[in-house]
Amino acid sequence: MKDTRLNPWTGEFLSEDEERAYRAACAPEAQRQARLLFLLSVALNIIFLVTDWQLGVPDLRYSLGCRLGMVAVALAGVAAVRHWRDHAHVEGVMIAWQWLTALGGALLLRPGTDISLFVVIALPTIYYLAVPVPFRWSVINGVGASLLLLAAAIGLPPVGGRGLGLLVSVLALNVGLALVVQRMNRQARLATAAVAAEREARETLLQSQHLLEHTFAAVPIPLLITEIESGRIVRYNEAGVRYFGGDPETFGISTVNQIYADPRVRRAFLDRISKNGRVTNFETKIRLGHGEIRSVLLAAAFTEVEGHACLISGVVDITDRLAAEQRIRFAATHDSLTGLMNRSAFLSQLETMLDKPSGASGRVALLMVDLDGLKDVNDTLGHDAGDMLLVETARRLERLTKDVGRVARLGGDEFVVLLPSQPSVQPAMDLASAILSEFRNPLALGERHMTSRASIGIALSPAPGYAAGELMKDADLALYAAKAQGRNRAVTYSPAMRRSMNERILLSRELARAVANDLIVPYYQPKFSLATGRLVGLEALMRWQQGPGLVAGPDRFALAFEDAELALAMGDAMLRAIAVDARDWLSQGLSFGRIAFNLAPAQFTQPRLASQLLGILAREGVEPNYFDLEVTETVVMGKDADFVAPILDELYAAGMRIALDDFGTGYAALTHLKQFPIDALKIDRSFVADIETDTFDAAIVCAVIELGRNLGLRVIAEGVETVGQARFLKERGCEYAQGYLYARPMPAAMFADFLMAERQGRASERLARLGP
Repeated sequence: MKDTRLNPWTGEFLSEDEERAYRAACAPEAQRQARLLFLLSVALNIIFLVTDWQLGVPDLRYSLGCRLGMVAVALAGVAAVRHWRDHAHVEGVMIAWQWLTALGGALLLRPGTDISLFVVIALPTIYYLAVPVPFRWSVINGVGASLLLLAAAIGLPPVGGRGLGLLVSVLALNVGLALVVQRMNRQARLATAAVAAEREARETLLQSQHLLEHTFAAVPIPLLITEIESGRIVRYNEAGVRYFGGDPETFGISTVNQIYADPRVRRAFLDRISKNGRVTNFETKIRLGHGEIRSVLLAAAFTEVEGHACLISGVVDITDRLAAEQRIRFAATHDSLTGLMNRSAFLSQLETMLDKPSGASGRVALLMVDLDGLKDVNDTLGHDAGDMLLVETARRLERLTKDVGRVARLGGDEFVVLLPSQPSVQPAMDLASAILSEFRNPLALGERHMTSRASIGIALSPAPGYAAGELMKDADLALYAAKAQGRNRAVTYSPAMRRSMNERILLSRELARAVANDLIVPYYQPKFSLATGRLVGLEALMRWQQGPGLVAGPDRFALAFEDAELALAMGDAMLRAIAVDARDWLSQGLSFGRIAFNLAPAQFTQPRLASQLLGILAREGVEPNYFDLEVTETVVMGKDADFVAPILDELYAAGMRIALDDFGTGYAALTHLKQFPIDALKIDRSFVADIETDTFDAAIVCAVIELGRNLGLRVIAEGVETVGQARFLKERGCEYAQGYLYARPMPAAMFADFLMAERQGRASERLARLGP
C-alpha cells in the first residue's frame, strides 16, 4: 500500500520512494517548463541587450558581455534538458541556471536604481513559483538569489534604516514565497494522490467486475440472478444451463417461481434473506427443464443489476447425497440379507414402544423365533440355500404380521416379532401357531423342497415402562424352554423360568469357584467279576465337595453341564484328580484294574479333545491303558457325532478302552457298535432294578448280554443291589457288575483302604453269597 503522507514543512511526500516516483512522473512537464524558462531567459536578455544599446547605457561593452553570458547559459540549459531527460538531471540543470542567472543579474544591477529593486523582487519570485525543483532547493536558491541581488542593489553591509528595511522585506518575501511553494506542493501531491487512488479504485473495480464475470461464467455450480420483485430470471451461467438440461427459456421458464416444486417455498426463502441479509443451506426441491424434481441446497445474497434489486443464487444438488444417506441409514438399521430391521433398530423401537403411556390394552408382546435346523441346511445344501431359507422366512413373517406387528432379524437364525397394544398374550400365541403352521408348508430351495421348523418364545410386558432388555430376556427364556421341550413349538414365558435361570447362573458361579478350589473330586465305585468275585476295575463318579461331610452328586449340578466352558473345566479337573489317585495307588503297589470315567457331551465339541486328555495323563505320569472311557448314547447320536469317532479312535489307539454307557435307554442303532471302537456295553440300572419281577426288563437284559457275547463285547451291569439280581445276571452269562450290593462310591483315601483289604482275598466271600 502506498504511503501518501506529506511533510508538514515542505508539502512533499514523507516517503522518499513516493517523492522520487512523483518527481519522475512530473519529469516530462518539468523538462518542458525548463525549456520554456530557458528560452524566455534568452529572449528577455536579447531584448534587454537591444534596449541597452538603443539607450546608450554606460559600460555597454560590460553589459553586452553579461547579457551574452546569460543567453549562453540559457541555451546550454536548453541543450542539457534535451540530452538528460530524467528528473534528477533536469533539476540539476535548472538549479545551475538559477545560480548563474542570479549571478549575471547581480553583475548588471546598478545600486540605488528602481529597476534594481524590481529585479531583487522579481527574479526570486520566478525562482520560487516557476522553477520545478525540490522545496529545499527552491528555498536555498530563492534566498541565495535574493541576498545576492540585494547586495548588488544596495551594497553590503546594508547601511541605515532603509537598507535593513529592504533586507527584512526581502527575507519576509522569501518566507511568504516558501509558504506558497509549500502549499502548491501540498495541493499538487494531494491531487496526484487522489487521482492515483481514483485510478487504482477504477482499476480494482474493473478487475473485480472481470473476476466476478469470469467466476460467474466458470464456476461449476449453477448460478442464477433473479429480480426480487418479479422473480424474473436475469442471468444464469453455463453450469446452470447444463443443470436445467438447456436454456430455461426453451422450456418456457422465465421466472424463478416456475422452478420451485412448491412455489410457496419462495416466500419462506425471501423472508429468510430479508431477515438475515443472505441465505445458506436452504433445502428445497426444484423442477428441471424436463420436469424432473431434484433436492437442492440454495445459497443467495443481494445484488443490483441495472438499478433493479436482485438475488444471486447458487444451487447445490443434494439428491444423490440424500439417497446415499438414506441407504447408509437403511444399512445401519436393517439386515443386509433379509432387509428386516436389525437388532439395534429393533431395540430402539421396542424401547420407544415400552416408554409410551399405555392402559390395560397397551402392553407389548414379543415372539422370539429361532429356526431349527439351519445348520443342517448350510452343511448339506450350502450357505446359499441357507440364505434363501432366511430370506423366505423373513418374507413369511412379514406377510403374517402385516398391519399387526413388526419383524426384525437379530442375527444368525433368530428373528423377533413385535406386537404393540396387546390386551393379553393370546393374540401372540395365535400368531405363533400361525407361524408354525406356515413353516410346515413346503419351501423350494433350488431343485429341492423342504419344510422349515422353528422354536418360538413368547413374552408379554407386564406393565408400562418395563425395560426392553428384560422383555427380550423373558422371550429368550421362553425360547430356551421351547428348545428344551423338543423344539418346533411355542412356549410362553412364566416367572418360574426367570427363577430357574437365576438358579443356573448361581450354580455356575458356585461350580466355577469349586473348580478353582479343587472341590470337584472323584468318588470311586468298584466293579467285580460275577464269575470269580474278583475286583476288575472301578468307575470314577464326579462329586462336589460342598463342605465337611457334605458331598453333592451329579443330580445336584447336572444343569451346569449345559455350559460348555464350565463342563470342560469340570471334566479336566476330574480327570487330573483321577490320574493323581491312580498314580498314588500304583506307587503303593495297589492293583485296581481299569478306571472308567465319563465326559460331558459338550467336551466332544473340541476337535483336540483326545490330545488334551492324553496330555493330562502324560503330565501325571499314568499310562492310558489303565482307563476306560464311558460314552452315552446321546453322545454317539448327537449333532456333533462327526467329531466323536476320530476322538474315540485316537484314545483307543493310545490304549484306552471304550464302553457304551446306559445301553438300551436311548436310540443308538446297532450300526453304532460297528462305527465306533466300542468293546463294552453297560446295562442301565433302570433295567437291572426289576429283572427278578419284570419279564420285560429281564428280556432286555438277557438280549443285551447275548448281543455282547455274540459281538465279543464285555457286558457290565450297573445298579446291582440284591443277591437275587447278581445271581440272575451270573446265571445269564453277564461278566461284570457294580452296585450297592458290593460297595457304595467312596473317596480316594477310603478306596485305598478298600484296595488293601482286597489283598486279603475277599473274592470267595462274594462268590459264596451268590451260592453254587
